[in-house]
Amino acid sequence: MNIYKHEFKANLKSVITWSLALAFVILVYISTFSAISKDAALLNETLAQLPEEVMIAFGLTGLDVSSVLGSYSFVFLFCQILLAIQAANYGFSILSVEERELTADFLLAKPVRRTNILTSKLLAALTGLTISNIVVWISSFAFINLFRGERTYDVEPLLLLLLSIIAFQLVFLSLGILISLLVKRIRNVTPYAMGLAFGMYVLSAFGGMIGDDKLEAITPFKHFDPNYIIRNQAYDPKVLISVAFIIVSIVGSYVLYQKRNIPAPV
Repeated sequence: MNIYKHEFKANLKSVITWSLALAFVILVYISTFSAISKDAALLNETLAQLPEEVMIAFGLTGLDVSSVLGSYSFVFLFCQILLAIQAANYGFSILSVEERELTADFLLAKPVRRTNILTSKLLAALTGLTISNIVVWISSFAFINLFRGERTYDVEPLLLLLLSIIAFQLVFLSLGILISLLVKRIRNVTPYAMGLAFGMYVLSAFGGMIGDDKLEAITPFKHFDPNYIIRNQAYDPKVLISVAFIIVSIVGSYVLYQKRNIPAPV
């Protein structure tokens, strides 16, 4: 558990920063809901005049900004991007930080198995992501109820939307770990994390614009599309692909880490 505590403390400042950023994004957008909802009809009409490709790319298809959840689904997409970058960042840095700082051989010299090391680091990352997840839950319910005015909303689709964060985070966390083990050495995790998160988002937008189901099938942004969840009050069957990503990535990471050649300081 010492490894877990060390990793969690190392990530704590980052967790606080990401959590505050997520809460701020939700606050800023939801606080404008009362003003937006007054001119909702005009705004909906304006959005309807946009090219269909643009509507699909930015997740605006069928969006009703006059409703509480319709408006929230728009800000939730931005939260997903932030959550994806955070999770990917932790995934890429879990094992690469020791190799980059040439302290991995010191850690492996301790009487602890590699599986235990990876498990402890993984649990520490999951704890940090869970804290950010909880902040999103609290901020969402608090700010929605604070600024919704007299408008009502159905809690069930909101719960489904917030519950999707768990699997969404796991996809990017597990993919980050797996990719970091497939790369010889990662000197800076930020470009990798940004590339993975925005790359998946671009695939989602581009796939929707050209109507390519194959592209949409490989990106979590389509598997957990906020508009789909709110409109259907259910998850898209494509979420099973995300579950497969998580299982394959985690199992593959344990296998690769067991065989990993760790560079020693010269």
